[in-house]
Amino acid sequence: MKVFDGFFEVVRSMEFANPHLLWLLLLVVPYVVWQIWKRRKMQVPLTVTTTQPFENAPKTLRYRLRHLPLVLRCLALCFLIVALARPQSSYHKSNIKTEGIDIVIALDVSGSMQMMDFTPTRLEACKDIAAQFVDQRPNDRLGLVLYAGEAYTQCPLTIDHAAFKRLLSQAQMGPLDDGTAIGDGLGTAINRLRESKAKSKVIILLSDGVNNTGYMDPRSTAAMAKELGIKVYTISCGTNGKMSKMRIPGYGVQSVKTEIDETLLKFIAQETGGTYFVANNKTKLKQIYDEIDKMEKTIIDEEVIENKGDEFLPFLLIALFLFLFELVARYTFLRTNP
Repeated sequence: MKVFDGFFEVVRSMEFANPHLLWLLLLVVPYVVWQIWKRRKMQVPLTVTTTQPFENAPKTLRYRLRHLPLVLRCLALCFLIVALARPQSSYHKSNIKTEGIDIVIALDVSGSMQMMDFTPTRLEACKDIAAQFVDQRPNDRLGLVLYAGEAYTQCPLTIDHAAFKRLLSQAQMGPLDDGTAIGDGLGTAINRLRESKAKSKVIILLSDGVNNTGYMDPRSTAAMAKELGIKVYTISCGTNGKMSKMRIPGYGVQSVKTEIDETLLKFIAQETGGTYFVANNKTKLKQIYDEIDKMEKTIIDEEVIENKGDEFLPFLLIALFLFLFELVARYTFLRTNP
Protein backbone atom coordinates (compact mmCIF):
# COMPACT_ATOMS: atom_id res chain seq x y z
CA MET A 1 0.00 0.00 0.00
CA LYS A 2 1.20 3.49 -0.82
CA VAL A 3 0.46 4.71 2.71
CA PHE A 4 3.46 2.65 3.90
CA ASP A 5 5.88 4.22 1.42
CA GLY A 6 8.71 5.87 3.29
CA PHE A 7 7.51 4.44 6.62
CA PHE A 8 10.96 3.40 7.77
CA GLU A 9 12.39 6.73 6.58
CA VAL A 10 9.89 8.47 8.86
CA VAL A 11 10.94 6.27 11.80
CA ARG A 12 14.64 7.16 11.30
CA SER A 13 14.08 10.91 11.33
CA MET A 14 10.84 11.26 13.25
CA GLU A 15 9.36 14.54 14.44
CA PHE A 16 6.07 14.89 16.32
CA ALA A 17 3.43 17.60 16.35
CA ASN A 18 2.26 16.48 19.84
CA PRO A 19 5.37 14.96 21.45
CA HIS A 20 3.90 15.25 24.99
CA LEU A 21 1.43 12.45 24.15
CA LEU A 22 4.33 10.01 23.91
CA TRP A 23 4.34 9.93 27.73
CA LEU A 24 1.22 7.76 27.40
CA LEU A 25 3.54 4.93 26.32
CA LEU A 26 4.45 4.56 29.99
CA LEU A 27 0.88 3.38 30.68
CA VAL A 28 1.65 0.18 28.78
CA VAL A 29 3.82 -1.04 31.68
CA PRO A 30 1.09 -0.90 34.40
CA TYR A 31 -1.37 -2.36 31.88
CA VAL A 32 0.89 -5.42 31.41
CA VAL A 33 1.33 -5.77 35.18
CA TRP A 34 -2.47 -5.58 35.69
CA GLN A 35 -3.12 -8.22 33.01
CA ILE A 36 -0.61 -10.59 34.60
CA TRP A 37 -2.15 -10.05 38.06
CA LYS A 38 -5.65 -10.54 36.64
CA ARG A 39 -4.66 -13.79 34.93
CA ARG A 40 -3.16 -15.21 38.11
CA LYS A 41 -6.24 -14.16 40.11
CA MET A 42 -8.46 -16.17 37.75
CA GLN A 43 -6.43 -19.34 38.20
CA VAL A 44 -8.00 -22.02 40.49
CA PRO A 45 -5.61 -23.88 42.82
CA LEU A 46 -5.56 -27.67 42.42
CA THR A 47 -4.01 -30.08 44.94
CA VAL A 48 -2.36 -33.22 43.46
CA THR A 49 -0.06 -35.84 44.89
CA THR A 50 2.54 -35.50 42.10
CA THR A 51 3.28 -33.21 39.14
CA GLN A 52 5.22 -35.78 37.17
CA PRO A 53 2.50 -36.38 34.52
CA PHE A 54 2.33 -32.63 33.82
CA GLU A 55 6.09 -32.29 33.51
CA ASN A 56 6.28 -34.84 30.70
CA ALA A 57 3.29 -33.43 28.83
CA PRO A 58 4.20 -32.05 25.36
CA LYS A 59 4.02 -28.27 24.95
CA THR A 60 1.72 -27.54 22.02
CA LEU A 61 1.87 -24.55 19.69
CA ARG A 62 -1.26 -23.20 21.30
CA TYR A 63 0.46 -23.32 24.68
CA ARG A 64 3.54 -21.51 23.36
CA LEU A 65 1.38 -18.73 21.88
CA ARG A 66 -0.73 -18.20 25.00
CA HIS A 67 0.74 -14.72 25.57
CA LEU A 68 0.31 -13.59 21.95
CA PRO A 69 -3.00 -11.66 22.48
CA LEU A 70 -1.44 -9.58 25.28
CA VAL A 71 1.64 -8.81 23.14
CA LEU A 72 -0.54 -7.83 20.17
CA ARG A 73 -2.70 -5.54 22.30
CA CYS A 74 0.33 -3.81 23.82
CA LEU A 75 1.88 -3.25 20.40
CA ALA A 76 -1.45 -1.93 19.10
CA LEU A 77 -1.63 0.54 22.00
CA CYS A 78 1.93 1.71 21.31
CA PHE A 79 1.25 2.34 17.63
CA LEU A 80 -2.04 4.09 18.45
CA ILE A 81 -0.27 6.44 20.89
CA VAL A 82 2.43 7.21 18.31
CA ALA A 83 -0.29 7.98 15.74
CA LEU A 84 -1.99 10.35 18.23
CA ALA A 85 1.36 12.16 18.68
CA ARG A 86 1.20 12.94 14.91
CA PRO A 87 4.58 11.87 13.50
CA GLN A 88 5.75 14.15 10.71
CA SER A 89 8.35 13.86 8.00
CA SER A 90 10.53 16.75 6.89
CA TYR A 91 11.52 17.12 3.29
CA HIS A 92 14.56 19.27 2.60
CA LYS A 93 15.47 20.47 -0.85
CA SER A 94 18.67 22.42 -1.37
CA ASN A 95 19.54 24.50 -4.39
CA ILE A 96 23.26 25.24 -4.29
CA LYS A 97 24.85 27.64 -6.74
CA THR A 98 28.62 27.98 -6.83
CA GLU A 99 30.54 30.76 -8.48
CA GLY A 100 34.22 29.99 -8.70
CA ILE A 101 37.15 32.39 -8.83
CA ASP A 102 39.53 32.73 -11.76
CA ILE A 103 43.10 32.44 -10.47
CA VAL A 104 46.34 32.72 -12.42
CA ILE A 105 49.64 31.79 -10.81
CA ALA A 106 52.57 33.75 -12.26
CA LEU A 107 55.64 31.70 -11.33
CA ASP A 108 59.24 32.90 -11.53
CA VAL A 109 61.37 30.16 -13.17
CA SER A 110 64.61 32.13 -13.44
CA GLY A 111 67.96 30.54 -12.60
CA SER A 112 67.90 31.83 -9.00
CA MET A 113 64.81 29.70 -8.33
CA GLN A 114 67.22 26.74 -8.21
CA MET A 115 68.58 27.95 -4.85
CA MET A 116 68.41 25.27 -2.17
CA ASP A 117 67.20 27.29 0.83
CA PHE A 118 63.83 25.62 0.10
CA THR A 119 63.58 21.81 -0.06
CA PRO A 120 64.75 20.65 -2.56
CA THR A 121 64.85 23.98 -4.46
CA ARG A 122 62.74 27.14 -4.50
CA LEU A 123 61.12 26.19 -7.81
CA GLU A 124 60.24 22.62 -6.82
CA ALA A 125 58.86 23.80 -3.47
CA CYS A 126 56.69 26.42 -5.19
CA LYS A 127 55.36 23.78 -7.61
CA ASP A 128 54.58 21.35 -4.79
CA ILE A 129 52.73 23.91 -2.62
CA ALA A 130 50.86 25.32 -5.64
CA ALA A 131 49.61 21.81 -6.49
CA GLN A 132 48.28 21.43 -2.94
CA PHE A 133 46.57 24.82 -3.23
CA VAL A 134 44.84 23.68 -6.43
CA ASP A 135 43.35 20.68 -4.61
CA GLN A 136 41.67 23.11 -2.19
CA ARG A 137 39.93 25.02 -5.01
CA PRO A 138 37.61 22.49 -6.72
CA ASN A 139 35.24 25.14 -8.12
CA ASP A 140 37.82 27.57 -9.50
CA ARG A 141 39.42 27.95 -12.91
CA LEU A 142 43.19 28.15 -12.74
CA GLY A 143 45.87 29.23 -15.15
CA LEU A 144 49.67 29.19 -15.07
CA VAL A 145 52.15 31.76 -16.42
CA LEU A 146 55.93 31.17 -16.32
CA TYR A 147 58.43 33.98 -16.57
CA ALA A 148 62.18 34.53 -16.42
CA GLY A 149 63.77 36.92 -18.93
CA GLU A 150 60.44 36.75 -20.80
CA ALA A 151 57.01 35.25 -20.09
CA TYR A 152 54.58 32.78 -21.63
CA THR A 153 51.40 30.92 -20.73
CA GLN A 154 52.06 27.37 -19.59
CA CYS A 155 48.36 26.62 -18.94
CA PRO A 156 45.36 28.78 -19.90
CA LEU A 157 42.44 29.10 -17.47
CA THR A 158 40.89 25.68 -16.99
CA ILE A 159 38.66 23.75 -14.61
CA ASP A 160 40.63 20.60 -15.48
CA HIS A 161 42.84 20.60 -12.40
CA ALA A 162 44.55 17.34 -13.34
CA ALA A 163 45.80 18.92 -16.58
CA PHE A 164 46.85 22.05 -14.68
CA LYS A 165 48.92 20.07 -12.18
CA ARG A 166 50.53 18.05 -14.97
CA LEU A 167 51.65 21.23 -16.71
CA LEU A 168 52.71 22.72 -13.38
CA SER A 169 54.98 19.74 -12.70
CA GLN A 170 56.70 20.38 -16.05
CA ALA A 171 57.44 24.04 -15.28
CA GLN A 172 61.10 24.92 -15.98
CA MET A 173 63.01 27.87 -17.39
CA GLY A 174 63.59 25.79 -20.53
CA PRO A 175 64.06 27.92 -23.63
CA LEU A 176 63.50 31.22 -21.82
CA ASP A 177 66.36 33.67 -21.41
CA ASP A 178 67.51 34.03 -17.83
CA GLY A 179 66.48 37.13 -15.94
CA THR A 180 63.49 38.38 -13.96
CA ALA A 181 60.85 40.15 -16.04
CA ILE A 182 58.25 40.76 -13.34
CA GLY A 183 56.35 43.22 -15.53
CA ASP A 184 56.09 40.72 -18.41
CA GLY A 185 55.00 37.93 -16.08
CA LEU A 186 52.31 40.10 -14.51
CA GLY A 187 51.20 41.43 -17.90
CA THR A 188 50.82 37.93 -19.36
CA ALA A 189 48.77 36.85 -16.34
CA ILE A 190 46.54 39.91 -16.73
CA ASN A 191 46.03 39.03 -20.38
CA ARG A 192 44.78 35.58 -19.32
CA LEU A 193 42.11 37.26 -17.13
CA ARG A 194 41.17 40.11 -19.44
CA GLU A 195 38.16 38.30 -20.93
CA SER A 196 37.16 36.55 -17.70
CA LYS A 197 33.49 36.85 -16.67
CA ALA A 198 34.18 35.81 -13.06
CA LYS A 199 33.25 38.34 -10.38
CA SER A 200 36.55 37.67 -8.61
CA LYS A 201 39.84 37.57 -10.54
CA VAL A 202 43.11 36.88 -8.75
CA ILE A 203 46.80 36.66 -9.65
CA ILE A 204 49.36 35.03 -7.35
CA LEU A 205 52.77 36.33 -8.39
CA LEU A 206 55.90 34.66 -6.99
CA SER A 207 59.40 36.10 -7.45
CA ASP A 208 62.82 35.80 -5.86
CA GLY A 209 64.58 38.61 -7.67
CA VAL A 210 64.67 42.15 -9.01
CA ASN A 211 62.94 43.24 -12.21
CA ASN A 212 65.92 43.52 -14.54
CA THR A 213 64.55 42.82 -18.02
CA GLY A 214 61.36 42.62 -20.08
CA TYR A 215 59.25 45.00 -22.11
CA MET A 216 56.56 45.97 -19.60
CA ASP A 217 56.96 48.30 -16.64
CA PRO A 218 55.71 46.47 -13.50
CA ARG A 219 54.16 49.59 -11.96
CA SER A 220 52.21 50.45 -15.11
CA THR A 221 51.13 46.82 -15.37
CA ALA A 222 49.87 46.94 -11.76
CA ALA A 223 47.76 50.00 -12.65
CA MET A 224 46.29 48.00 -15.56
CA ALA A 225 45.38 45.16 -13.19
CA LYS A 226 43.68 47.63 -10.85
CA GLU A 227 41.64 49.07 -13.72
CA LEU A 228 40.47 45.59 -14.72
CA GLY A 229 39.51 44.69 -11.14
CA ILE A 230 42.22 42.06 -10.77
CA LYS A 231 43.65 41.51 -7.30
CA VAL A 232 47.33 40.55 -7.12
CA TYR A 233 48.91 38.68 -4.21
CA THR A 234 52.70 38.91 -4.35
CA ILE A 235 55.08 36.46 -2.67
CA SER A 236 58.84 36.87 -2.34
CA CYS A 237 60.69 33.55 -2.14
CA GLY A 238 63.84 33.57 -0.01
CA THR A 239 65.42 35.96 2.48
CA ASN A 240 66.54 39.25 0.99
CA GLY A 241 70.28 39.83 1.35
CA LYS A 242 71.04 36.30 2.56
CA MET A 243 73.55 33.92 0.95
CA SER A 244 72.03 30.64 -0.24
CA LYS A 245 73.49 27.61 -1.92
CA MET A 246 72.78 26.92 -5.57
CA ARG A 247 74.05 24.30 -7.99
CA ILE A 248 75.64 26.01 -10.99
CA PRO A 249 76.41 23.78 -14.03
CA GLY A 250 80.17 23.41 -14.43
CA TYR A 251 80.93 25.01 -11.05
CA GLY A 252 79.12 22.75 -8.58
CA VAL A 253 77.36 24.13 -5.51
CA GLN A 254 78.06 27.81 -4.92
CA SER A 255 76.77 30.40 -2.43
CA VAL A 256 74.78 33.18 -4.10
CA LYS A 257 73.27 36.29 -2.55
CA THR A 258 69.50 36.74 -2.73
CA GLU A 259 68.31 40.12 -4.00
CA ILE A 260 64.56 40.78 -3.96
CA ASP A 261 62.81 44.00 -4.90
CA GLU A 262 60.44 43.96 -1.94
CA THR A 263 59.40 47.57 -2.53
CA LEU A 264 58.10 46.70 -5.99
CA LEU A 265 56.24 43.60 -4.83
CA LYS A 266 54.61 45.56 -2.01
CA PHE A 267 53.54 48.28 -4.45
CA ILE A 268 51.94 45.79 -6.85
CA ALA A 269 49.96 44.17 -4.03
CA GLN A 270 48.81 47.46 -2.49
CA GLU A 271 47.93 48.99 -5.86
CA THR A 272 45.60 46.10 -6.75
CA GLY A 273 44.07 45.47 -3.32
CA GLY A 274 46.11 42.34 -2.66
CA THR A 275 48.63 41.43 0.03
CA TYR A 276 52.41 41.06 0.02
CA PHE A 277 53.89 37.97 1.68
CA VAL A 278 57.42 36.87 2.52
CA ALA A 279 58.23 33.16 2.30
CA ASN A 280 61.68 32.23 3.57
CA ASN A 281 61.03 28.46 3.64
CA LYS A 282 58.62 25.84 2.32
CA THR A 283 56.55 25.73 5.51
CA LYS A 284 55.98 29.48 5.41
CA LEU A 285 55.04 29.25 1.74
CA LYS A 286 52.39 26.65 2.58
CA GLN A 287 51.00 28.93 5.31
CA ILE A 288 50.80 31.81 2.82
CA TYR A 289 48.82 29.74 0.32
CA ASP A 290 46.48 28.62 3.11
CA GLU A 291 45.91 32.26 4.08
CA ILE A 292 45.14 33.21 0.48
CA ASP A 293 42.75 30.26 0.30
CA LYS A 294 40.87 31.61 3.32
CA MET A 295 40.72 35.16 1.95
CA GLU A 296 39.50 34.14 -1.52
CA LYS A 297 36.45 32.01 -0.83
CA THR A 298 34.27 30.61 -3.59
CA ILE A 299 30.78 32.14 -3.58
CA ILE A 300 28.15 29.57 -2.53
CA ASP A 301 24.47 30.49 -2.66
CA GLU A 302 22.36 27.85 -0.93
CA GLU A 303 18.56 27.88 -0.83
CA VAL A 304 16.88 25.37 1.51
CA ILE A 305 13.21 24.51 1.11
CA GLU A 306 11.58 22.60 3.99
CA ASN A 307 8.18 20.95 3.91
CA LYS A 308 6.54 18.91 6.69
CA GLY A 309 3.81 16.33 6.17
CA ASP A 310 1.73 14.22 8.59
CA GLU A 311 2.64 10.53 8.62
CA PHE A 312 0.24 9.21 11.27
CA LEU A 313 -1.83 7.04 8.90
CA PRO A 314 0.64 4.10 8.63
CA PHE A 315 0.89 3.93 12.43
CA LEU A 316 -2.91 4.06 12.78
CA LEU A 317 -3.40 1.28 10.24
CA ILE A 318 -0.81 -0.90 11.95
CA ALA A 319 -2.59 -0.35 15.29
CA LEU A 320 -5.96 -1.35 13.77
CA PHE A 321 -4.42 -4.41 12.16
CA LEU A 322 -2.88 -5.53 15.47
CA PHE A 323 -6.19 -5.02 17.32
CA LEU A 324 -8.06 -7.10 14.73
CA PHE A 325 -5.40 -9.81 14.78
CA GLU A 326 -5.58 -9.92 18.58
CA LEU A 327 -9.41 -10.36 18.48
CA VAL A 328 -9.17 -13.11 15.89
CA ALA A 329 -6.48 -14.93 17.89
CA ARG A 330 -8.32 -14.53 21.21
CA TYR A 331 -11.68 -15.86 19.95
CA THR A 332 -10.48 -18.55 17.55
CA PHE A 333 -7.33 -20.67 17.88
CA LEU A 334 -6.33 -19.18 21.28
CA ARG A 335 -9.73 -19.26 22.99
CA THR A 336 -9.40 -19.98 26.70
CA ASN A 337 -13.11 -20.63 27.42
CA PRO A 338 -14.55 -22.62 24.51
